[in-house]
Amino acid sequence: MATDEPARERILVAAEALFAELGFDATPTSRIAERAGVPKGLVHYYFTRKHDLLTALVLRLPTGVVDPAEVVVAGDIAASLGGLVAVLDARLDASPLLSHLLWREADTHPDVRDALHERHRAVAGQVRDVILAAGGAGVADKDVDSAAELVALAVSYRHSVARHNPDEDRLMDRELAFVASALA
Repeated sequence: MATDEPARERILVAAEALFAELGFDATPTSRIAERAGVPKGLVHYYFTRKHDLLTALVLRLPTGVVDPAEVVVAGDIAASLGGLVAVLDARLDASPLLSHLLWREADTHPDVRDALHERHRAVAGQVRDVILAAGGAGVADKDVDSAAELVALAVSYRHSVARHNPDEDRLMDRELAFVASALA
């Protein structure tokens, strides 16, 4: 680990790697300190409890906020949603270790679960905005809300499990085309 990197960042990087490798509960702070190249007391200086490390890692999960102008193709809901999914995928791919860790720890840590629920709500809002921007006034609000929720669920599933399936891109394209045709 580079020693010119700030200690707090080195601790977070070490914690992310060790939590993903061993699990949160099986990783002692002494091992995190060793991997980060810092004294154990410095880990507790920056993060009072080990749980605070996990909370800090949750905050590093890429946001779902995408400017609709980046992805909207006027009149083409499926292409617009495909663009949104591609941007969200790229952001998540930038931190695969973190995403793996967080989805695994969501079952046992309420802060992680709450952060992932919040992320889901943000993705659903982004999907809704993209559908409305691409589809115009011809799309009924209640249909948009249902479609946004379905696509957000598909994205969450894709990011937690399905990204390990080589056919997932084709399946996502079919799902987006289905949602777009239902809204037309």
